[in-house]
Amino acid sequence: MNASLTHIALHVANLEACIDFYQRYAGLSIVRDRRPHGPDGKRIVWLAEPSKANEFIIVVLPGGPEKAQQENDFSHLGFALASKTEVDNIAEQASCEGILVWPCKQEPYPVGYYCGIKDPDGNFVEFSYGQPLGPGAKQENL
Repeated sequence: MNASLTHIALHVANLEACIDFYQRYAGLSIVRDRRPHGPDGKRIVWLAEPSKANEFIIVVLPGGPEKAQQENDFSHLGFALASKTEVDNIAEQASCEGILVWPCKQEPYPVGYYCGIKDPDGNFVEFSYGQPLGPGAKQENL
């Protein structure tokens, strides 16, 4: 069996705030915006990196409970950036907004340089440089 990971779905408490967060911090774009008709219709939004909508998306669904992720819980979404400077910039912006949870830190390969911030729903989101995936990837024997 060959399975491909195509999406992750987040059931969020504040749909609009999460859409804004992932657009501002991760540069994701809305690629599908389902707005069913009727009073009980719920808006469901698909977000993706530009030109990667056929590879991987984040689906945000409204009406979820707000998360209370503990600081020692390292569950997270991970985004790769092209430089340490970009990681620093994200951390600075997040610090100003009071959502920085892991200050910038350099770890040995394959972890690289990273910071962690909290999305409006309480999920942790990592921004990294120097991992073996995405922009800035270092190619070593895995």
